[in-house]
Amino acid sequence: MSFTYDVKQEVSLKKLEGDEELAELSALIKMTSSLSISSNGMAISVTTENAPVSRAIYRMVKDRFPNAVIEPGVRRRMNLRKNLVYYLKIYGPIMDILKDLCIYSARGLLEKPLQKLVVKDSCARAYLAGAFMADGSVNSPQTSTYHLEIKTSSQEHADFLIDLMSRFYIPARSIERRGKIVVYVKQAEKIGDFLRVIGADENLMAFENERISRDLANNVQRLNNVDIANEVKSLKASNSQLDDIKILEEYDAIRNLDPKLKDVVELRQEHPEATLNELAALYEQKTGIAVSKSGMKHRFVRIHELASEYTANDKKEGTA
Repeated sequence: MSFTYDVKQEVSLKKLEGDEELAELSALIKMTSSLSISSNGMAISVTTENAPVSRAIYRMVKDRFPNAVIEPGVRRRMNLRKNLVYYLKIYGPIMDILKDLCIYSARGLLEKPLQKLVVKDSCARAYLAGAFMADGSVNSPQTSTYHLEIKTSSQEHADFLIDLMSRFYIPARSIERRGKIVVYVKQAEKIGDFLRVIGADENLMAFENERISRDLANNVQRLNNVDIANEVKSLKASNSQLDDIKILEEYDAIRNLDPKLKDVVELRQEHPEATLNELAALYEQKTGIAVSKSGMKHRFVRIHELASEYTANDKKEGTA
């Protein structure tokens, strides 16, 4: 099963009561159902491809509206995937049910529920949980990208969901895709916050463990890359310094160098792969005089200038 399925299953098994149950059921009915009329009268037709979500809706409708009659069913979708589709037909005082769920008023069916439904933060959490169960998805933490989204049918409802998320400091955005408005969150930390908000504690733990492991591995790899780059850079500088020393040797110029430069030349020849920091430490051991990395670099700059002077003079004489 997918990570999304696991999250929905965990959230669906949490049994809410009172206003919280009403808020969660409101989101589920709003986002998974349509109204239909048959010989049996008006009905709420619920469809979902998630069995735990179907069971949760069934349980909450029976608990909240004991006078409602529910006809469950299942069929196989006739497409390439041929997924099972779970559906519920809910009969009874439909208008009263929709009013109780705050998604119907004198103006008719509402694009978003009445604000009174989510005044309490606990109800806002429950509504977001219902919305995610209805049409949400989240990438597995084992993938290389972090992405959580909830699809809804209107921009007004999308803005409502974004406002609810902002209550819990979760920045979300929306985009239109294939006739749906998609509310999405990209930041790994904020996806973790969303899972915490909707009560998916076990899957939050799995998500965070995987995220931390991935970030640690990435940081280690990044540090390794930096170390390798520094080592290559150090070896390149060392080879260049040895080339300068070789030029001075060819002109028998080493013996005329300042003692400080002569000591540096000898150390570089003895330790061709040492870094400037390592050479500075070796210099202090040899002479008893402390020198910084920048001081060591300055001396090699001076050696390079002397070597360049000799080669420049040669070119002048050759031209003459």
